[in-house]
Amino acid sequence: MASQPGTNTFSLPNTIQHDSSHDHNNSGPRKPWHQRIPKPFSSSSRDEAAVRGRDNDLQYAQTNASARSKHVPKWWKVRLFRGMVNDVRRRLPYYWSDWVDAWDYRVVPATVYMYFANILPALAFSLDMFTKTDMSYGVNEVLLASVLGSVVFAVFAAQPLVIVGVTGPITVFNYTVYDIMTPTGTNYFAFMALIGLWSLVMHWILAITNACNALKYVTRFSCDIFGFYVAFIYLQKGIQVLTRQGSTEPFYLSIVISLLVLVVGYLCGVIGSSPLFQHYVRVFIKDYGTPLTVVFFTGFVHIGRMRDVTLETLPTSKAFFPTVDRGWFVHFWDISVGDVFIAIPFAVLLTILFYFDHNVSSLIAQGTEFPLRKPAGFHWDIFLLGLTTGVAGLLGIPFPNGLIPQAPFHTESLCVTKVVADPREEGSSKGHVTTVISHVVEQRFSNLAQGLLTLGTMTGPLLIVLHLIPQGVLAGLFFVMGVQALEGNGITLKILFLLKDSSLTPSSDPLKRIQRRSAIWMFVAIQLVGFGATFAITQTIAAVGFPIFILLLVPVRTWLLPRWFEEGELKLLDAPTASPFTMISVGGNYGEEGEGEGLSGEATAVQSGLQSGLQSDGEGVLVSGSEYSRFHYLQYPKSVSAHVGDCLKCDGVANAVFCRGRRWG
Repeated sequence: MASQPGTNTFSLPNTIQHDSSHDHNNSGPRKPWHQRIPKPFSSSSRDEAAVRGRDNDLQYAQTNASARSKHVPKWWKVRLFRGMVNDVRRRLPYYWSDWVDAWDYRVVPATVYMYFANILPALAFSLDMFTKTDMSYGVNEVLLASVLGSVVFAVFAAQPLVIVGVTGPITVFNYTVYDIMTPTGTNYFAFMALIGLWSLVMHWILAITNACNALKYVTRFSCDIFGFYVAFIYLQKGIQVLTRQGSTEPFYLSIVISLLVLVVGYLCGVIGSSPLFQHYVRVFIKDYGTPLTVVFFTGFVHIGRMRDVTLETLPTSKAFFPTVDRGWFVHFWDISVGDVFIAIPFAVLLTILFYFDHNVSSLIAQGTEFPLRKPAGFHWDIFLLGLTTGVAGLLGIPFPNGLIPQAPFHTESLCVTKVVADPREEGSSKGHVTTVISHVVEQRFSNLAQGLLTLGTMTGPLLIVLHLIPQGVLAGLFFVMGVQALEGNGITLKILFLLKDSSLTPSSDPLKRIQRRSAIWMFVAIQLVGFGATFAITQTIAAVGFPIFILLLVPVRTWLLPRWFEEGELKLLDAPTASPFTMISVGGNYGEEGEGEGLSGEATAVQSGLQSGLQSDGEGVLVSGSEYSRFHYLQYPKSVSAHVGDCLKCDGVANAVFCRGRRWG
């Protein structure tokens, strides 16, 4: 890369020497894995740990997709359990620090924020399933499903930042199965229990055979379509709640209340991201604006003549009891032999849905905009998800899985920010400040605590309070979630770019570098077709098959789009969902130069990353592509900058290469 006059630029050497002591083929006894793993470190001692670890880099990061050798095993030579074992080996040294690091001021507001962010949509979904399954599922079932997912994943998961609960797609799945099987006289809860047990087996097969390695092919293309679909599911559910309010005063008052909840709830999010007011005021409004909106409008309907209008409220049952007259344990054997096998195709569809939905929520929660420093573990987490699916079936509650958008909201709420001088400002504007993410408080307590708070919500007094919430307020919650999900979606952003006056669009916008404007139109059109097909099938009796359409998005991106778009266009239109550091568990991101190519590929990925706009704040063990680097610390200038490319929500700081204890970019 040619140097420009007056700039501090550099280029990496063509070859990078590494210490032969790191070579796995050298002579001498090899230490056991637990001696090669560095001791865990808390957020307060990361820098010291990075210095101590110069000659003890993370050699345990090996997956079946890692390619330190050129002899990559064929696809049919599956190394059973390898992915799960490596996930546990990577994450186990950090388990104690996951609890110690919880002593941080961000954990308390994150816990309270996620409690309301999780419980409010859960209440809305419980109303939807209560209506469409003839009271088979209610508030207690949905709350218990959230508790199950939160406790199990907070304590045992490789990535405890992922919030697990009841999602929109699973509500569609549940009431579609109800519509199909109930007319045949089949015991619905026994049939759902068998679906859960079959799905448990399938999840464990996926985990044992390292099937999560296919996640390297999941990019923003697929995630944006799925997020777009979830957003419209929210909007549709809100409209359906309003249509059940009758045709007179309750109907019109519910519409007004839902729109007011939408406006106020959305404005709380806007104010939280704006320069208005002091920082602590903005943070308070952003964290607690939505629950306070629900509380306010629950009482607002009792003001003046509105108290004379009888509004439908959230139906509840007795504390810690199922909605219908049954026990918590489902007699899954109370079903015919034929129905046992009929449950298999439904379990296949459920497994496909959870494989994509949960992993996508996990990927987004560990997105490139978050400077995470502890490793992920997709294989182990899909094993745990199978366990919770089977247990949920036996308890007769909805199957929990990763939540969108609550999972990334959780990570965002744990971000610690700092105010720095804006490096993009020049001339008279120089001196302005901007907020950047310093680090993320990676711990398990907030997820566990919000799950226990949800369990406390099943008590009698709180159920009485929940019963006071008008259904119009819940409809407004659906609208708020839908609009917020649409606002940050990649499809929406591309559509807005196309509708803007090109002469008024900043030249720094990555899409401006695409010469063919028709390529952007075509890319968005393909995404809208994928969304339309998925959304359309959910409006029919065949809605149970919509996970297949979602799964087909991955091969479309991998095989078809490269035929229709140039490589440079796809790099600007699409992007990896998570950083190479996160994707180590599954072998790196699809299309990275360092993927599966050993040391030379790793060095190439690091070099290309630095040249595309990374900033360095020190030395560290570099992580990129399919494994932790095996070479020594590379010394770079402390002020290395270039034009930042397509960087998502990171305030002009690229976030593609990480180091242990320190972050590059």
